Amino acid sequence: MNGADVLCDTLLAGDVDVCFANPGTSEMHFVAALDRKPAMRCVLGLFEGVVTGAADGYARMADKPAATLLHLGPGLANGLANLHNARRAGTPVVNIVGEHATDHLPYDAPLTSDIESLARPMSAWVGRIGHSDEVGERAAQAIAASRVNGGSVATLILPADAAWGETMRTAPIAPDIVQAGIPDDTVIDHVAARLRNGRRTLLLISGKGLRADALAVAGRIAQATGARMLAQQSNARIERGAGRVPIERVLYNIDACVADLADIDQLVLVGAREPVGFFAYPGKPSAMLPARCEVTRFTERGHDALASLQALADRLGVRRDASVTLAAPSTLLKFDRPSGALTPASIAAAVGRHLPEGAIVCDEAITSGHAFFKHTTGAAPHDFLALTGGAIGSGLPMGTGAAVACPDRKVVCLQADGSGMFTLQSLWTQARERLDVVTIIFANRGYAILHNELKQVGAGVAGHNARRMLDVVDPTLDWVHLAAGMGVEAACVNTLEAFDDVFAMAMRQRGPFLIEASI
Repeated sequence: MNGADVLCDTLLAGDVDVCFANPGTSEMHFVAALDRKPAMRCVLGLFEGVVTGAADGYARMADKPAATLLHLGPGLANGLANLHNARRAGTPVVNIVGEHATDHLPYDAPLTSDIESLARPMSAWVGRIGHSDEVGERAAQAIAASRVNGGSVATLILPADAAWGETMRTAPIAPDIVQAGIPDDTVIDHVAARLRNGRRTLLLISGKGLRADALAVAGRIAQATGARMLAQQSNARIERGAGRVPIERVLYNIDACVADLADIDQLVLVGAREPVGFFAYPGKPSAMLPARCEVTRFTERGHDALASLQALADRLGVRRDASVTLAAPSTLLKFDRPSGALTPASIAAAVGRHLPEGAIVCDEAITSGHAFFKHTTGAAPHDFLALTGGAIGSGLPMGTGAAVACPDRKVVCLQADGSGMFTLQSLWTQARERLDVVTIIFANRGYAILHNELKQVGAGVAGHNARRMLDVVDPTLDWVHLAAGMGVEAACVNTLEAFDDVFAMAMRQRGPFLIEASI
């Protein structure tokens, strides 16, 4: 056996059985080893940003890491933006990055680079294999590191000679996984006292606190204490829809967010961060909370959110069978056919009407996606996956990975047209893997969010040069032909009636489909 075989066996022993890959010469022995392991599903991405974004989407839904296979430092660098999003989402990812053979490194071949320095900003753990005998141990460390704090990015550097070298250490090593716990009693007592003191309190929730079972407990706590609940602005996954406890997100707009939180006296963080602006704006605050607000951290990312919230509810004397307000089924479901203009809001309403139970919605609609939450609170129960780190190019890969993780569930991608071009190659992977993904392109022919940001920072309205940098026209993107070139069936619609018909049809059939909505 060689090191590459041991690496594959160790990944499988650590329950890592999907590898999103874009390999090169230095990884060929690992590719050959993967060929000998039918238990490992290998999924090719035509760009490394697709590979890393798909690994993010997969792990958000599978609750376990996938592996990525990347070619040397430049391949890793191409995937860093979506590793940034994965890091912000708290997603477990195990990157396998190929490296030149050890005795080839001194020759400074064209693809030689400092892989560790490239990896560290996006990785909680970086390790290099020195010899084929170390492969199993280092791979187990990487898997364990990816499971720390509920999910982290771990990057393992695999020199070619460590992959092809023979080894006697062939037994896969089980990763040492640290089990999630709950805060200690003093913290639970402190938070319970805060919730009893009668002050205006906000529970700000993120991570697995946004799963349906944890939200039900948080909802009971909020109803019993008079606290308000919000989800952090960007989250890996929210379980929502009819029959679940509804929750809104922190607002993106600075002025609106400051006004919304102006009466909050105390904040309790449940796996979340204090709300801050995405960017700095002249004359506007970075922190969204009023100066008087006292902040208390209840759980960290690595805590068991459900068990922690239940321990707090028990401490507060909240009955486990206490009723909690649930989202009612949407009245939109009663309408046979919508009418009106094709807008982001009307598209959201139409999606909500036809969304099947168990669907997974991946949102990178940017400005066009703001209406989705409002119009789908009572839609069929579904999972909502958001752009977490703000690095665009996440939506199409995220939907691809989610579909690999959950092949029996419909995936709907809400995708802005400008950011969709960053990782267009995802459509090819969806076609090749026969993934059940329906992509909605909000075709507003530009980076609409940047037009708004130009005004928000006080830089004025876009003139000729600015429009040349912010608009996606001349030529206009043709998403139907772009999708067809990737092997995905597509249709273009410009009326709400047409969108409703095409989307309803797409929900009834299987396989990848794209709808270009001209708004």
